Amino acid sequence: MENKTKGQAESQISEAIIKFEREYMGRGPAETKTYIIKDMVFCRLKGVLTSAEEQLAKSPEGADLIKRTRMQLLEGARVLLEKMISEITACQVLSLHTDISTKTGERVIVFTLDKNLEEQFC
Repeated sequence: MENKTKGQAESQISEAIIKFEREYMGRGPAETKTYIIKDMVFCRLKGVLTSAEEQLAKSPEGADLIKRTRMQLLEGARVLLEKMISEITACQVLSLHTDISTKTGERVIVFTLDKNLEEQFC
């Protein structure tokens, strides 16, 4: 990884996630924050639900439908996301985990890497 600070890497990942959300999912989050913790990259996205999804989430069936649909969409883009993180971090992505809250409109994405990325920063 070319002499980036931890903050610069986290910012670059947040920007890439926002771009992905806008281009692939059709709408960007209201706020995104990324944390590099040892061999993990933790992304927290706020305000990801559309107005229609917020209405749909008012019923348990609707909330479940949103979760399943969003999970399937992200699974379809897994290769793209993993490539994006690998290019920024110079690490191989071992796994990706995600969940979305239909109550708060917040999504988390966690990538586990093949190296302790935190050790690479000064």
